Amino acid sequence: MWIAVTREVSPALANCELSHIPRSPIDAARAGRQHDEYQRALEALGCRLIVLPAEPLLPDSVFVEDVAIVLDEIAVLTRPGALSRRPEVASVATVLRDYRPVLTIEAPGTLDGGDVLRLGRTLYVGQSARSNAEGIAQLRELLAAYGYAVQGVPTRGCLHLKSAVTQLVDDTLLVQPKWLDREPFADFRIVEVDPAEPHAANVLRIGDALVMPASFPRTQQRLIDAGFKVIAVDVSELQKAEGAVTCCSLVFREVG
Repeated sequence: MWIAVTREVSPALANCELSHIPRSPIDAARAGRQHDEYQRALEALGCRLIVLPAEPLLPDSVFVEDVAIVLDEIAVLTRPGALSRRPEVASVATVLRDYRPVLTIEAPGTLDGGDVLRLGRTLYVGQSARSNAEGIAQLRELLAAYGYAVQGVPTRGCLHLKSAVTQLVDDTLLVQPKWLDREPFADFRIVEVDPAEPHAANVLRIGDALVMPASFPRTQQRLIDAGFKVIAVDVSELQKAEGAVTCCSLVFREVG
């Protein structure tokens, strides 16, 4: 059974943190409707939803991926790089403690879950403005006992590592080559985003399906042509908040 932890959209979404895109008006009510459709897509793919209520004082709190990393054996609570986002962690921690033992990144480390891409037993972590060297080192130390390797990956021009690369199947990645070097992923097959869709590299893999934003039809067609099952969802208002499809959920297997 897949579990997907989500959180309803904050009415204050328009006050979100932004780093690499210009601020534009956000319709929070429309974002909420789009988020509902996103959640229905997860349910249709077999996920059991755990939905947290909206946080009116935490604009970015719909992006639950950033506050935790959930592995088969353990969960790690992050310490987000944006100060405004650190109060988001506690309520997600309460949920995760029902499913996993929980460890924590401590100050002065910072780490955003959007910077963490798990490929097998290796976690690739973006060396970004949100995740610092101390946070990456703490993650490496916390997970060593569980047999995971942690490798830092420099990024450029994007918010998180998973803005630039996500997994399609075990041996294949979707990549925006302008935002990172391929060398850390030399052992994987690569599908590049369409050059006209620079933000299209973020897709959410659930089983044999990929959830991706409907706003990237050219990259979607590349994936379909490569044999992938793609579920397109409209998340255009969430994208104005520098969000994407992996950001809006914590998806993991129920164990035990």
